[in-house]
Amino acid sequence: MGQKLSYCKKCKDWWKKSDQDETKPRVRNVNANYLAGAPGRDTTDAANSAVLGVLRVDLCQEDNHNEHHTSHFYAAAAKEALIVRRGEPFRLRIHFNRDYSPSKDAINFVFSVADDKNPRPGHGTLTALVPHDGIDDLGDTLDWGAGIETHEGTLLTVLIKPPSTCPVTEWRLDIDTKLLGDGSRSYPVPLPIYVLFNPWCPEDQVYLEDREQRKEYVMHDTTLIWRGSYNRLRPSVWKIGQFERHVLECSLNVLGTVGRIPPAYRGDPVRVARALSALVNSVDDDGVLLGNWSEDFSGGVAPTKWTGSPEILQQFHKTQKSVKFAQCWNFSGVLATIARSLGIPARIVTCYSSAHDTQASLTVDVFIDANNKKLDAETTDSIWNYHVWNELWMQRPDLGVGQHGAYDGWQVVDATPQEASDNMYRVGPASVLAVKHGEILRPFDGGFVFAEVNADKLYWRYNGPSQPLKLLRKDTLAIGHLISTKAVLRWDREDITDSYKHAERSEEERSTMLKALKQSRHAFSRYYLNDNFNEVEFDMELKDDIKIGENFSVVLKVTNKSAEKSHLATGQVNCDAVLYTGVGAMEVKSIGFELELEPKASEYVRMEVIFEEYFEKLSSQAAFQISASARVKDTDYEYYAQDDFRVRKPDIKFQMGEGSIVSRKEIDVIVRLVNPLPIPLHKGLFTVEGPGIEQPLKFKITEIPVGGTAAATFKYVPPYAGRGTLLAKFTSKELDDVDGYKHYEIEPRPEDLLQPNGSHRSSNIIRRRTDVIA
Repeated sequence: MGQKLSYCKKCKDWWKKSDQDETKPRVRNVNANYLAGAPGRDTTDAANSAVLGVLRVDLCQEDNHNEHHTSHFYAAAAKEALIVRRGEPFRLRIHFNRDYSPSKDAINFVFSVADDKNPRPGHGTLTALVPHDGIDDLGDTLDWGAGIETHEGTLLTVLIKPPSTCPVTEWRLDIDTKLLGDGSRSYPVPLPIYVLFNPWCPEDQVYLEDREQRKEYVMHDTTLIWRGSYNRLRPSVWKIGQFERHVLECSLNVLGTVGRIPPAYRGDPVRVARALSALVNSVDDDGVLLGNWSEDFSGGVAPTKWTGSPEILQQFHKTQKSVKFAQCWNFSGVLATIARSLGIPARIVTCYSSAHDTQASLTVDVFIDANNKKLDAETTDSIWNYHVWNELWMQRPDLGVGQHGAYDGWQVVDATPQEASDNMYRVGPASVLAVKHGEILRPFDGGFVFAEVNADKLYWRYNGPSQPLKLLRKDTLAIGHLISTKAVLRWDREDITDSYKHAERSEEERSTMLKALKQSRHAFSRYYLNDNFNEVEFDMELKDDIKIGENFSVVLKVTNKSAEKSHLATGQVNCDAVLYTGVGAMEVKSIGFELELEPKASEYVRMEVIFEEYFEKLSSQAAFQISASARVKDTDYEYYAQDDFRVRKPDIKFQMGEGSIVSRKEIDVIVRLVNPLPIPLHKGLFTVEGPGIEQPLKFKITEIPVGGTAAATFKYVPPYAGRGTLLAKFTSKELDDVDGYKHYEIEPRPEDLLQPNGSHRSSNIIRRRTDVIA
């Protein structure tokens, strides 16, 4: 283990504990050295040339970055910084102005957090190391360690190990040398050293044992985010881009500037995760993204037009102003990027039919008036067609051990600003295991997440403030469908619903719900139950594979189950265009009906919705809310049902050049889109992103006729060997939020097989042409 120095608060200097003469500091004050020192600068007598001087320091970036899985970072390849992971040693080669003599020369390595104005040893933000001879034992993983690997004349090679609990931030290094007789020098290493979380290190709190999961959740720079609705799942590609230019610097910087995490606590993944859930949105702290759930995105970029996180973080890093605009999948995409860049395993999770419980009642309460219209003022809860959040992998020692074991593993972290938690808009980290077992009081925000995936949906008849509520219907199956994430190393969906909840209709699911309800202590006090009447049955039918531009129909089947009695059913069927959050309804079409139901007979109500009726009212995500209500004459029975529906948009197709795709070898790429609408598309725009594309490529298309195909061609140079993904977005005046992606394997160049760490070069991309084929 490298010998540590003790710090004297009185004189603000470092002292070596084993010094017999403790009247002189072994290392001078690190802040003064860094601000005033220069390479080879004497801190005593300028004429004293006998003191060992540092000429330069080789940070061994290629070897260190390979060993620490950081070679893909732009700053690493550009040699702008040394990027290492805590708990593992890294190598330095120090070139002196004369031969190093262990018997008369002392050397100390002084590390301090770059943005801490007053770094202190007691806070873990300032440390000094005296390297010992040899590298067999660099000490406990909870401590810094330093050892001399080799010594040849003027060259000294050392290994330095940051502790597995080291603050994740930018560090600076000063190398102080001293002649045992007298005199000292200080050499500030000019490049920053970024220390990251280490999911490869068993002693790190974010350790992830599975090798393939580390590839997916730490190293892969492109992912899929599931959107749409539970009956029309739509994967869309998102560029994580954690290795792109300025992304790591921005991620480290926001922990202090926006998240306001003191440097000493930046090594705690629980604290970092909670800060990320707040700093990615702008509500409380002018964070990275400004949310907007309207259809007016003037003054910014529509959420559906973003293709990935790098452009967002680069803009924020440059301007330090919230980027406009975002919705839930944008927030989760950016949070995943920051987490992966810092070294915390992260994935993006979609919950279909996700509840937004505003009253902490663990129910979603929908109030219907006498005309069967939803009362927006009274209905503060909502059900989103889908909601997207993150899971971050870490141990949770702060939660202890419960009935079902430790609460380690995946933790829900949600940056979408929905409800305040401890006076800030944030959610998590909440243990997924605790959510599954209804332990909603465990930190943080377990009750809110439990309701998102497991609330019961209640429909209430509201007849005025002085009248009792009537419970029309209780739906225990409406919330929390098809909880999805990208599969590990596959471009498929992985269903993780069973990690959040027990199987629907199971005894465990209902008992868990009752357990959670007892903890929430919230209930409606005035209601009476719907009539227990089951002679007339209603069943709403929707065809779930309708392409945008096509007509569609809604069918309500009404069956009289009685063998003897006729019934009269009256009601209406509605189709509203809504935002994906389930609010902002705009009526598309509504029809009323009156049906005479003979015994054991079925009747059908059919509502046809044509393109011209819905097109002008459709939101960018093509979402509808279909509802049906009915009464049965001479009974107190009322029926009400609601369902989500969306029309499917086309996919962008990629065509790549013939033969193998080779690292740093130019290839031709074509993107194409067929116009699906019965009207022409105007002011079209393709946006393309991929590894090594620093700024998204944009190709304008003036007009695409009915049935026509738009195409854009460009040359692309893959920056490194491995797996790659190109992604594209298309927007136009009449049609937007259209995307597509192409996954491919990149072979190494023959010369790279001898030197496997090819540098991360920016691609040489040349725009060539855009075409429209009628």
